[in-house]
Amino acid sequence: MKTLKSFLIIALTLPGMSSLKAQTQDIGTVTDIDGNVYRTVVIGNYLWIAENLKVITYNNGTKIPNITDSILWTGLTTGAYCWYHNDGTNAKTYGALYNWHAVNTGRLCPNGWRIPTDEEWKNLEGNADTRFGQGNPVWDEQDGRGKDAGKRLKATSGWSTGGSGTDKVGFSARPGGERCSNGRFFVAGRSGFWWSSTGYSESFAWYRNLIYGLDDMYRNIHPKWMGFSVRCLRDK
Repeated sequence: MKTLKSFLIIALTLPGMSSLKAQTQDIGTVTDIDGNVYRTVVIGNYLWIAENLKVITYNNGTKIPNITDSILWTGLTTGAYCWYHNDGTNAKTYGALYNWHAVNTGRLCPNGWRIPTDEEWKNLEGNADTRFGQGNPVWDEQDGRGKDAGKRLKATSGWSTGGSGTDKVGFSARPGGERCSNGRFFVAGRSGFWWSSTGYSESFAWYRNLIYGLDDMYRNIHPKWMGFSVRCLRDK
């Protein structure tokens, strides 16, 4: 497969900003078990899938349960997915929403790929931000962190008017919303939530959040039954 090489040249940094870095993006594709084709991009140490996952079959061939009922969703302790508002036409723009139990199977991503850990998300953030680089303790904090990582990770389309980012590193984050309390759907077009594979406790796990109108990136924990978007990565 031919890959397109493009170069990001990041200007000399000011005091207090992350060190000078030049980064190559390798842009290609990967196909999941259902035949969905995703763009991929190198960011820092990893090759990332640059779209929200929309697979409905685990990579061992087992179908993932599609749970539309709100009461059933909030009581789940096993893997499941849904479309935002239970409308499959949202798949093209926003992908699917998965609970963390599906993440924890280790079978959502194409073979050879994995869902990023909390630490791997920090690596992405440090590569995207123009002030706080990799290893900066700011990424260990909770809630909003960084200067402009969020803006640089957001896609240039798919957000409500005025909310798009610059997509400077090719991650193309789109706001798929969430399935939250009482199994309701919330804030697609204005906010995106992505699971990490790192659990916090028996009931909670770490996630990331990008919000309309804000340039930073949020890190926090939420109940494992909630429905969030998913990205995959592998070592480059």
